Amino acid sequence: MTQTQSEARSRTFAWSDPAQHASLRGDRSGLELLRAMARGDLPGPPVMNMIDMSGMEVTEGSVTVYLEPQEFHYNPLGTVHGGVLSTLLDTAAACSVHSTLPAGVGYTSLDLTVKFLRPVTLASGRLATTGTVLQRGRRTALAEARMTDTAGRLVAHATSSCMIFDAPATGPR
Repeated sequence: MTQTQSEARSRTFAWSDPAQHASLRGDRSGLELLRAMARGDLPGPPVMNMIDMSGMEVTEGSVTVYLEPQEFHYNPLGTVHGGVLSTLLDTAAACSVHSTLPAGVGYTSLDLTVKFLRPVTLASGRLATTGTVLQRGRRTALAEARMTDTAGRLVAHATSSCMIFDAPATGPR
């Protein structure tokens, strides 16, 4: 990613073909796939580059994603846009569910309930958002995500329900 912050601010970024991940669904468990992304063996999905996530840690049932707030994340009020924070919360919660799935099984978020507790700015420092599976059945899972700033303060949290399904053999549509 290239970013310039002068009078005229600009930002460009690149991403990998999302079909690469989709083609591996039947070959690797969710945990294996996410760990390969965290190690850098596989590129992250395009959304990670779009919002400039700075890393990921993965264990079975829990995923932590990181983001260093930047000006391009800001809303008109001068704080990080709630949609960016929600994306991090959704990613951490849903990926924690993904980390429990065997090869060939997919998921999608059914809902996301977010509570914003304090404004996030550049001064908040690196955000850590940790998702944890609370309950997983055969067809649905419940997860939560908690976002903290550099000082360890809770800035937002969320709960998410995910639907679990047998993934189709073909790539994304």
